Amino acid sequence: MPSVGVKLYSVFFKFLLKHRLQNRIQSSGDESSSDPFGVTTRPEESVAAPNPLFTDGVATKDIHIDPLTSLSVRIFLPESALKPLEPSTSAGVYSESRRSSYGFNTGSSSPEAGSSDVYRGYSPSSSGGNSRKLPVMLQFHGGGWVSGSNDSVANDFFCRRMAKHCDIIVLAVGYRLAPENRYPAAYEDGFKVLRWLGKQANLAECNKSMGNSRRPGGEVKKSEVNKHIVDAFGASLVEPWLATHADPSRCVLLGVSCGANIADYVARKAIEAGQNLDPVKVVAQVLMYPFFIGSVPTQSEIKQANSYFYDKPMCILAWKLFLPKEEFSLDHPAANPLVPGRGPPLKFMPPTLTIVAEHDWMRDRAIAYSEELRKVNVDAPVLEYKDAVHEFATLDMLLRTPQAQACAEDIAIWAKKYISLRGHEFSY
Repeated sequence: MPSVGVKLYSVFFKFLLKHRLQNRIQSSGDESSSDPFGVTTRPEESVAAPNPLFTDGVATKDIHIDPLTSLSVRIFLPESALKPLEPSTSAGVYSESRRSSYGFNTGSSSPEAGSSDVYRGYSPSSSGGNSRKLPVMLQFHGGGWVSGSNDSVANDFFCRRMAKHCDIIVLAVGYRLAPENRYPAAYEDGFKVLRWLGKQANLAECNKSMGNSRRPGGEVKKSEVNKHIVDAFGASLVEPWLATHADPSRCVLLGVSCGANIADYVARKAIEAGQNLDPVKVVAQVLMYPFFIGSVPTQSEIKQANSYFYDKPMCILAWKLFLPKEEFSLDHPAANPLVPGRGPPLKFMPPTLTIVAEHDWMRDRAIAYSEELRKVNVDAPVLEYKDAVHEFATLDMLLRTPQAQACAEDIAIWAKKYISLRGHEFSY
């Protein structure tokens, strides 16, 4: 059973959440509450400021990627990306250098690097040809559609942990919250970030091509190339961290609670888009205690409806705030993964790791979805954590528990089957 401290915190948490949900329901009846630009965080959220220095092994920056909405991402770049690749004794195989990369070709993150610029964060240099490329993870936070944020203290801590454990660049998505923006806004925001990632990769390639064509055999100042990109594509700038270090052909989706629903939707849209997303390729997804529900209750929904932190009545309130009133149904495709006709066929889904907690009323439906994936030969294991509650690995109070640490390590072990490269071979 969960500890006494967890039980007490759960009571307090549920009281606050119920109060906030009821306030949102009262305000959602007002037409003025609808805002296409939207919000990605709430005033009561404790947020962590971005830090472009590798003070704890991960540098972060925020980017607002859509001028018409509040959609944004926080990039988490692990310091391991700065280790340059060096040819080993075997042809075509590369090994990591153990030297510090500060001041190397990949750039500098030190204020004493000799620059008088105001910006003191990490900035890749123009000669990034020998830079290490890391896979990319799109992370979607939880919060029951109406709260949570990609820059909250808890989510910032979790994403830093994943960046270091998985040796991966994490893009934490700040999608629009309900009820200001109901379904499908959050889902569309998730897929929009995936397309933005592909656009960034193509712009970076264009940047490189123009640099080579303008002065064959010579160097081109990065400022000149960027200026050409701005002239040709308007406001679409190359994001330097991603251009230098990201490998979008190894993309993992990770969703927490309701964010897992978004991740699953984005995976489906990626399948439908096919080669239109090139060079982005979704190679795996991780669904952490997904926010699934349905009109026909499962055993866990019956026996644990009043479970810790997120009980079933409060989650139904959250769904009422998220789904348009005329579309509300517990069997909505966004809510129930087992309804027929969701498309595309499950056999095309990427490998899917599902994380569930013993004391979570939503666990059975997540397990059932994983079973459906395995029936069509998709690698879809389930990891169930004993004495665990919903959001046991991501909630602020539980982030530093041994279970949360073990969960991050388990995710990293599984994900590296699909994202780790040694030369031209997958390795794990």
